[in-house]
Amino acid sequence: MGVYDLPILSPGAPTYVVDPVSAISAANEGKLNKDLKNLAEKTGQEVRMVVVRRLDYGQKIDNLADDILREWYPNPEDRTNQTIIVLDTLTNKTAIRVGEEAKPLLTEAIADSILSETMAVPLKDGGKYNQALLDASRRLTAVLSGEADPGPPEVATINIESTFTTAEETDDKNATIWVIVLLVLATVIPMVTYFWYAGFGR
Repeated sequence: MGVYDLPILSPGAPTYVVDPVSAISAANEGKLNKDLKNLAEKTGQEVRMVVVRRLDYGQKIDNLADDILREWYPNPEDRTNQTIIVLDTLTNKTAIRVGEEAKPLLTEAIADSILSETMAVPLKDGGKYNQALLDASRRLTAVLSGEADPGPPEVATINIESTFTTAEETDDKNATIWVIVLLVLATVIPMVTYFWYAGFGR
């Protein structure tokens, strides 16, 4: 799938999510369009999210993002307030392009983090495309609205305390048992020997 397989959007177009492969649910697509429309109306910053299933042979996700930017906004001045995110569901690869006007807010570090953390985690967790784009939208909305970057969602980690003994613990326990056994034998054997001789000595 290449740029000519996608509808052409112009600056100010009311469509903010282009998903010809229906990877996003209708409800979430509606929410994304609504949230990104509100962002555009309040800040003038327009975010487009494009979802494809397979790239044209030999094409890379970054090339497609560049092609979309050039095809949709041939005039450089129309690109300044545009941010484009492209997601390929076949490979789960993503790309982002940020217009010059948006760069002071959406820095390169934040843009990279949105791809490598905010989107990558749900994509790796069973290809959760809806979650990936919703999380990216929330973060982009905050940053492009001039608010503090909320950062990527926290990933819960489960700390399971091992119930198995280590080799060192096992060795320590074995050594303790042997010491106790030897002490018992050292006490019992002389007593048994004494009574045995005493019994035969009668």
